[in-house]
Amino acid sequence: MSLLSYLPHRISQRLTALYFTVSSFSLQRRPQTTQTNTMVGMTVTKIPALKDNFMYLIVCNKTREAAVVDPVAPDRVLEVVQEQNCKLNKLLTTHHHWDHAGGNEALYERFRQTPDWGELRVYGGQDDRIARLTHPVKQDDTFDIGSLRVRCLSTPCHTTSHICYYVESETERAVFTGDTLFLAGCGRFFEGTPDQMYEALIEKLSKLPDDTQVYCGHEYALQNLRFGHTIEPNNEDIRVMLERAQAADVEGRRALVPSTIELEKRINVFMRVQHPDMKAKFDTSNPVEIMGLLRAAKDKF
Repeated sequence: MSLLSYLPHRISQRLTALYFTVSSFSLQRRPQTTQTNTMVGMTVTKIPALKDNFMYLIVCNKTREAAVVDPVAPDRVLEVVQEQNCKLNKLLTTHHHWDHAGGNEALYERFRQTPDWGELRVYGGQDDRIARLTHPVKQDDTFDIGSLRVRCLSTPCHTTSHICYYVESETERAVFTGDTLFLAGCGRFFEGTPDQMYEALIEKLSKLPDDTQVYCGHEYALQNLRFGHTIEPNNEDIRVMLERAQAADVEGRRALVPSTIELEKRINVFMRVQHPDMKAKFDTSNPVEIMGLLRAAKDKF
């Protein structure tokens, strides 16, 4: 995908769409089972898409207002909206890559053709590459989903305009991290630097409350945990989670996600760059340097 950054955006998006469509063709014929986490204040439904993507429907339990995160498969999203009898009026884009923002145009058009549904507000970082963006956001911008409060976290690195969305009810917290933070991993540094990923993971995401649920953009848990185990072979938390991942229905993507911030601090080597064991392994006390070395090693894993 890094080579695509040298092509005009429209061409790179079409090539990316073709790649994901072809690679996920066999999976599209299989049941795409959703998982719903019903809490006191909010309900989050994990909707598999393409080969290993996740879309998320966030519903305010009090008002039934809803937002969708990265709806690359709009028809499937609308099916789930109808099943849950909620009112979708917001689209949250984490970043411009086609497998996350590729459904924006079609979903926006469906709303335009159906006036009874009302306005669809499209949120995302300020970026011309995000289709139908109506509400550009930056660090610490806030908005509501019914009675839920959303705070935007700017996390450039995977892309320059990447946004994570931190959602709070009176009793629960969740963060939707796109391709910045994965379960036991992080995204490639396509448009950024180790310093930026350090700021995103350590200075921003790791400072969220420990019980914050982490909903990431892809199912990469097994590969990430295998890599983490090579870096920290004596980390018992990684070993236990790796055994869980190996036994899980990863292909059906029903297990493990969401994680929590507290868990990520224990099992995610990219969140552990300040740990003494990591400094000893890489023979440096500079956590930003460790971040870069980890990413380079993961890219070759």
